[in-house]
Formats: sequence, structure tokens, C-alpha cells
Amino acid sequence: MESKKLYDDVFYVEQKKYGLWYSTDKEGNGLITSLTEDQCVSATRFYLKGRQEGFTESKSYEGEVGGKL
Repeated sequence: MESKKLYDDVFYVEQKKYGLWYSTDKEGNGLITSLTEDQCVSATRFYLKGRQEGFTESKSYEGEVGGKL
């Protein structure tokens, strides 16, 4: 198991139980869980950017299937 690594001077990433990767902020609050270190770092950066700048509104669509099933 690897030790905890600090990224961007903002969050830590470490490998824990079952080989999963976890990121935490400097206060130890959990952020992201991932299968690989690269995915964990990338997803954590995306998540933190969204928290800082605001998340965009998601769109939902409705549809109807015509005809007899």
C-alpha cells in the first residue's frame, strides 16, 4: 500500500482497503473513491472545481413510446 500523497496542495489521495483509491481534503473529509489513482485525482479535481465555480444545471428529457407493446 502506498502512503498518502498531496495533490495541488489541496487534497490527499491514498490507496486503502481492497485496492481502492480515496481522496480527502486537508481536514480529512472524504471526497472521491475510485478504482485507479489517476481516475481519483482527475475526478477529485473535477469535483472541487465544480464546488468552487458552481455545478452546471443538468438537463432531463421525457419521452413517450407510441404503438402497441
